[in-house]
Amino acid sequence: MFAMKICYTSIRDRSVALIESEQIEFRTVQDMLDVMAGCAWEGADTMVISEQQLNPDFFNLKSGLAGEMLQKFSNYRMKLGILGDFSKYESKSMRDFIRESNRSGQIAFAVNIEEALQMLS
Repeated sequence: MFAMKICYTSIRDRSVALIESEQIEFRTVQDMLDVMAGCAWEGADTMVISEQQLNPDFFNLKSGLAGEMLQKFSNYRMKLGILGDFSKYESKSMRDFIRESNRSGQIAFAVNIEEALQMLS
């Protein structure tokens, strides 16, 4: 059972679903899909989560979890902002992955919601 709160708001002409939780909510791709579908049903075109809500395996690119989860956002044309301090990830491949994701306009790894929404607009 998820112990999260989803707040819907309009920011910068986007319909945003802010996922609020202090625990891991997205352990599997299906967890992400379930929440994404619910947010889309409510009219959101953007989801914003924090890095602490992601399964730690997300940040191990060898697991494939990050690629699988983020591909769903591309497939369903929903934008995703992931908030956190990503400077702690020292892996070159993770830094490259974050940089490339940020260039896409579909996914934003950002420090705060304002930065994420700017990157996604």
